Amino acid sequence: MHIQLAQSTSTGSGLGSFLGILIVYLIACVPLALVYKKANESPVAAFIPIWNTIVLLKIVGKPIWWLLLLLIPIVNLIVVIILYIELAQCFSKGTGFAIGLIFLSWIFLLILGAGDATYRGPAGTAQAA
Repeated sequence: MHIQLAQSTSTGSGLGSFLGILIVYLIACVPLALVYKKANESPVAAFIPIWNTIVLLKIVGKPIWWLLLLLIPIVNLIVVIILYIELAQCFSKGTGFAIGLIFLSWIFLLILGAGDATYRGPAGTAQAA
């Protein structure tokens, strides 16, 4: 008796998975692009890995070498929390909003980007004209 197993088309399922992940990534980057636009930065930066983090560091007023801290396990969690707290301050938002950014990033970034919040510069100081 000869049993033939059905062959799956790994190319098709792989392509479908890739497109699904790409779509989710693009949707997740939209709120960040809106925030970047409000901070007078290129919204395109939100869609490009590493560059998006460099721009975020610039918006909150941190040096570029902080990018290296994001590569260290555990330390990166602390750095992200600091960045989100300072991002909230940049838009004159309080601690509650910062907690929202930490735990529900996508939603609170969308609120920052699409809402009436105004970018005030690093740590919420008035922007130099």
